[in-house]
Amino acid sequence: MLEKADFLKSEHYRNRELSWLSFNERVLNEARDKSIPLFERLKFLSITASNLDEFFMIRVASLKDMVHAKYTKKDIAGLTASEQLDVILTATHELVNLQYSTYNRSLIPALKQQGMKVVTEHEKLSKEQKAFVDRYFEEDIYPVLTPMAVDSSRPFPLIRNKSLNIGALISEKGEGGEYDFATVQVPGGLPRIIELPRGKEGERRAILLEEIIERNIGKLFLNYDVICAHPYRIMRNADLTIDEDEAADLLKEIQKQLRKRQWGEVIRLEVEEGMDARLLKILKKEFAIKDPDIFYINGPLDLTFLMKMYGMEGFDKYKTPQYQPQPVPAMMTDDDIFTQIRTGDILLHHPYMTFDPVVNFVKQSAKDPDVLAIKQTLYRVSGNSPIIKALAQAAENGKQVSVLVELKARFDEENNIIWAKMLEKAGCHVIYGLKGLKTHSKITLVVRREEDGIRRYVHLGTGNYNDSTAKLYTDCGLLTCAEPIGEDATAVFNMLSGYSEPKSWNKLIVAPIWLRKRFQKLIERETQNAREGKEAHIIAKMNSLCDKEIIAALYEAGAAGVKIELIIRGICCLKTGIPGISENISVRSIVGNFLEHARIFYFLNDGQEEIYMGSADWMPRNLDKRVEILFPVECEKLKKEARHILDVQLADNVKASVLQPDGRYEKIDKRGKALVSAQDFFCEEAVERAKKPEPHEAERIFIPAEPIE
Repeated sequence: MLEKADFLKSEHYRNRELSWLSFNERVLNEARDKSIPLFERLKFLSITASNLDEFFMIRVASLKDMVHAKYTKKDIAGLTASEQLDVILTATHELVNLQYSTYNRSLIPALKQQGMKVVTEHEKLSKEQKAFVDRYFEEDIYPVLTPMAVDSSRPFPLIRNKSLNIGALISEKGEGGEYDFATVQVPGGLPRIIELPRGKEGERRAILLEEIIERNIGKLFLNYDVICAHPYRIMRNADLTIDEDEAADLLKEIQKQLRKRQWGEVIRLEVEEGMDARLLKILKKEFAIKDPDIFYINGPLDLTFLMKMYGMEGFDKYKTPQYQPQPVPAMMTDDDIFTQIRTGDILLHHPYMTFDPVVNFVKQSAKDPDVLAIKQTLYRVSGNSPIIKALAQAAENGKQVSVLVELKARFDEENNIIWAKMLEKAGCHVIYGLKGLKTHSKITLVVRREEDGIRRYVHLGTGNYNDSTAKLYTDCGLLTCAEPIGEDATAVFNMLSGYSEPKSWNKLIVAPIWLRKRFQKLIERETQNAREGKEAHIIAKMNSLCDKEIIAALYEAGAAGVKIELIIRGICCLKTGIPGISENISVRSIVGNFLEHARIFYFLNDGQEEIYMGSADWMPRNLDKRVEILFPVECEKLKKEARHILDVQLADNVKASVLQPDGRYEKIDKRGKALVSAQDFFCEEAVERAKKPEPHEAERIFIPAEPIE
């Protein structure tokens, strides 16, 4: 019989960074898929570039910090930080090469075929086009530029994180071999793509901003000869380091750290392939960067500009038609939202169902004279959030409003500081979370005075209170006025504002208090049932799985005979197909038009099925270092709904990739099978259900045409 130690061996785990790169490769595969509309492919390539930037600024940066600190502890897969950097950089160089071969060999020719020619070199412009771009440079670009030369009296300037720049070698006219370094930042405030006059047959043409600047760079250094000019871009360490014990005012400390982001260590340098060796030598020296951290780019630097190209007008036939989120069938009545919730718990599934009920829940609570208090956690909100406005209005209307704004939400810190100040001005009680923990839970509590006394209404979700991303991310939510959940919701907010943890909880499972233990017990129960010869089954859907204790528990369950089906969008450190350990475990990743973000957990429990949803992935940070909430789905009708969501995703054979024992992900062989794309299925189903707002009965539950291997 296998021992606990067998499930903990490092060779049974995959490095999380390599697993993340594998996820980004799956996104890149969407850009390479010729069955997908052309402009959607541009969008996916842009996403891979944006993802990679964040990966370097946070994950690679933190590994470099470990190396500098001589931190030698090994990761889950038995690799030191230095070893991880070696394998990551090798894999990343391969990924970047694949990005640019996709761009150059597939997307640029396909764009030209569909009437959009991208001029990749300014030297190839026609006489008419040269006149156009030169005039555009004089009128629109030149006034914005700040050329900076470096010499004995002018030090090397600060190059901002993620900014695109053009470096040049210049020499005074007639000076011969002497040269200086100069640089100019490509302005982020100007459009990166500039449309040129159309061709004779109406062909659309475009050029990138840096090409126009490079063509006219001599106009910035009039008394000099420009020897060469090449674009470059740097990535800095952007991982904030905040000592909360020392930070008397968390708001001020984070504002200070945000400014430091521009000064962080340079961890990646992108340069144009073929850059002059003398220019490259200067950049290497000034940025103190080593060869493995330099990326030689065969094409335009920073492919995130493709998202702007995706937004260009006139190409709708090359895009997937935009889906319109549908009404929630249970809420298609004339009753007010409180009456609808009192009628029964309501399960929301975004973006297939509209996010409006969540926004309206806060809006109506702000106006309702019987509402006494609103309490809400905010992690990431949209730029012009109607929820923020409603909370401010509620406070102005004299209601007790408490808002936890998580200032440490990565890359949203600045945005959240602005909202926090605005809410405080409106009279809201703003909390900045618990020391040392990020508050990642998604919960809203509304306390209302009614004829039979005080009633608590609660919204719990798997995703952020962000009306913009709710159209792009798949998430689930629950609206309820069940008293046990209402009591727990009050306890959560009391804990966040006053550190007062209740003696016991009714229904909600909260991290970091006891969520880890609960997950382990749920898995152990299935393991025990399997050992007793009972049918045992776990289905878990999440964004990431990299917690060693949870994976070891899954290995033990799989070895005992539990059928385990995992739907994991991103990182997965678990390995499938290990003889005697993970042969009963399957892992699939769905990458589609929407970002899979919901967390749903199913346990067969000897026929007494239990289903949970929540804000937490199976990662150490979610289980130990964040305030997270897992909530049960108890209404039988809604349990069937939740199981239905999982069943459809498990049947997906269009957008799903399955993890192989060698660590690769492979698309499912579709030959002879009815095609099932989960996201398309849910879109069509939501449209149909909105036509007939009757309850979603059990007989309508989706059953795949045939079992999926």
